[in-house]
Amino acid sequence: MDALAASILITFNIILGLNQALVKVVNAGFSPVFQAGLRSICAIVPVLAFALLMRRRVSITDGSLPLGLLNGLLFSIEFSLLFLALDYTTVARVSLLFYTMPFWVGLAAHFLFPGERLTVARSAGLLLALGGVALVLTEEGVSAGEQAWIGDLLALAAALAWGSIALLTRGTRLSEVTPEMNLLYQLGVSAVVLTVAAALLGDMVREPTSTIYAVFAFQVIVVVAIGFSVWFWILSIYPVSNMASFSLLAPVCGVFFGALIFDEVISATFIAALALVVSGIVLVNR
Repeated sequence: MDALAASILITFNIILGLNQALVKVVNAGFSPVFQAGLRSICAIVPVLAFALLMRRRVSITDGSLPLGLLNGLLFSIEFSLLFLALDYTTVARVSLLFYTMPFWVGLAAHFLFPGERLTVARSAGLLLALGGVALVLTEEGVSAGEQAWIGDLLALAAALAWGSIALLTRGTRLSEVTPEMNLLYQLGVSAVVLTVAAALLGDMVREPTSTIYAVFAFQVIVVVAIGFSVWFWILSIYPVSNMASFSLLAPVCGVFFGALIFDEVISATFIAALALVVSGIVLVNR
């Protein structure tokens, strides 16, 4: 990683840590699935405008359409699960479990990509991270609530979906597609899938306020339109496991912002679990 890529990934992962708290804020105004779908709808315009302005290739006739649709479906699954998880449990727990993504990517990359094999240190990292996840799942948490386990499982499933996106992008011809086109595949498919799903589930709008609208606008422009375009660009250039190692910043920031914004109680057991997961991710991606 050069200095530019490292600084971009550090900033992006701090924003992602904050984003978990922002999603929970917006959940008070919109149902989780509708929020995710509406965010995709709103983000299509700035992403497409940027792609056209920068004269980036935007086409579905290059043979990438089937993979792009699959990418979009995985994206829909990832964010519906993630946003729903924040309805059931705390920002801290979701952040920790969701950002085990590098753990799953590192494990899969061992079998899929030459040169990214698991060493003894990486294998030890997998065990540490797995121990941290187990510790979180067995820790009740003062502020998590009785249904926290539902959110925990949803967050873990969302991490698997996110890891699948990273592997699909890295290991197929989607790595040759422009970052903007990759993101447009995801936004276009999820805009339809999630909006329809939200309508079927009902209770699309809760109690939106001006603050919630402002937070939602930040998500659309900064997190989705800018952030994920940059993430795909980095993913298309650098080894997937090296890129994923920077993601350890996101759960730390997520825990911090959860405590700052929602006064979530962070127990000693949870801190130990966080340390195990972060240490494991470092070892996996060294």
